[in-house]
Amino acid sequence: MTVYVDDAVHPWRGERWAHLMADTLPELHALAAQLGIPRRTFQNRRSGAHYDVTAPMRLQAIALGARPISRHTDRALVKAVIANARAQYAP
Repeated sequence: MTVYVDDAVHPWRGERWAHLMADTLPELHALAAQLGIPRRTFQNRRSGAHYDVTAPMRLQAIALGARPISRHTDRALVKAVIANARAQYAP
């Protein structure tokens, strides 16, 4: 089982942001907790269950074992990870 973090490409509030996603929600929440991300910031969305992380947090996540994925070089994997994140959405 794996936690993934995509490219930090989304600008917002003066930062670049990435998405933290995982094979399972328990894994996702566990790594987010290690990063000090409050559970209340969990994005339970139809577009996919994830946490938003800043570029520096992305590097911390990778240091903690998250697998970096790129929309430019890992297209098939990114598509599969996003499909799994969408399947984890629970209204």
